[in-house]
Amino acid sequence: MSEYKLGVIGAGKMAEAVLRGAVGNGFLPGAEITAFDPEPSRKKLLEKDPGIVFAENNHIPAACPHLLLAVKPDVAPGVLEEIASTVSENTAVISIVAGLSGKTIDEKLGGKTRIVRVMPNTPMLVRAGVSAVSAGPRAVDGDIKWTCNLLESGGRTVVVDETLMDAVTGLSGSGPAYFFYMVEAMVAAGTSEGIDPETARTLAVQTCIGAGKLLAETGKSPEVLREQVTTPGGTTQKGIETMEAADVGKSITAAVRAAAERSRELGITC
Repeated sequence: MSEYKLGVIGAGKMAEAVLRGAVGNGFLPGAEITAFDPEPSRKKLLEKDPGIVFAENNHIPAACPHLLLAVKPDVAPGVLEEIASTVSENTAVISIVAGLSGKTIDEKLGGKTRIVRVMPNTPMLVRAGVSAVSAGPRAVDGDIKWTCNLLESGGRTVVVDETLMDAVTGLSGSGPAYFFYMVEAMVAAGTSEGIDPETARTLAVQTCIGAGKLLAETGKSPEVLREQVTTPGGTTQKGIETMEAADVGKSITAAVRAAAERSRELGITC
């Protein structure tokens, strides 16, 4: 039996966010986590702080009772085939690989493990993320609870059916990029109106932070809050009418749908 409680394969930025959160909030000490990543810089970074123990290969993390699979979709099938002889019926595999279904993971690992799928997002890096968690083959309630506890230091968690994971990927997984795209456009619009770039960025960023905080803390719907700031015949109404004329809402819906469809395609290619 492994001396480590959590093994990690693929120690990229998202895995780093999970690990720093888990160690930082006392869920697991770094000495109880072992990870493998072929990139030397990841080893140097995470061995120092938060004190993760790096392994020499994928098999050492795969022998742990909990395994966080955080590799890129294109290499995931090969990694799974590599560790299939190491994992056992006592292994809970927690996958954050976009588009990789629980069924595919199960097939690659020979039907031995308990599988949990997770779709996190990048605000976990500042402990403001949201992760969707779903039960895969043979996962039990304890696996879901353990996974949620692991992730909640990086933000909130929601539990969904696995059939919704591609939609979640399109909405919250890719969502931060949509937001950044909007902020880019707001800053550019401000500078086009004569505001200097630094001030435009401050105004746009703080406006978005404040609006998000207002939405989260008041519990009011976005529709109600939008109406409260939209005076009939005023400046905000004119801006909203312009966005409606450009079908901005439909564009956002199309973006979420396209990202979700790409997630489904990644699952098929795996």
